[in-house]
Amino acid sequence: MTQHHGASWSIAVKATLHCLTGCAVGEILGMVIGTALLWGNVPTMVLAISLAFLFGYSFTLFAVLRSGLSLRAAIKVALAADTVSIAVMELVDNAIIALTPGAMDAHLSDGLFWSALLGGFAVAFVITTPVNKWMIGRGKGHAVVHAHH
Repeated sequence: MTQHHGASWSIAVKATLHCLTGCAVGEILGMVIGTALLWGNVPTMVLAISLAFLFGYSFTLFAVLRSGLSLRAAIKVALAADTVSIAVMELVDNAIIALTPGAMDAHLSDGLFWSALLGGFAVAFVITTPVNKWMIGRGKGHAVVHAHH
């Protein structure tokens, strides 16, 4: 399958899993830190989303740097590759957590906290994968990264 006819589902799934890993690491870390420090929902969510973007970009950044790109060029690639993907992932995931009754007030030891978080990621993955497939098929998003592998 050539780039011009769209991307394969397997490439889209890999790109989305890559993004999901960074998002999940950052978001869970943010939730854990915010909850441990007894922060309210808003600062905890802000921290979690910020860390999700940070880790999401970092995973791509390191992969692209390994291919020999300069830091400046690698940052541009990471921003181009991941911004839409992470934004969709975070929007969906956080909307699900926010809409799950009691999830925002659940503690780290509650099954509800983790099921809302993981359920949110699962739905976000399903929604983000076709977005990534469409973007890669147009030479955007993770196609930018694959050009450097």
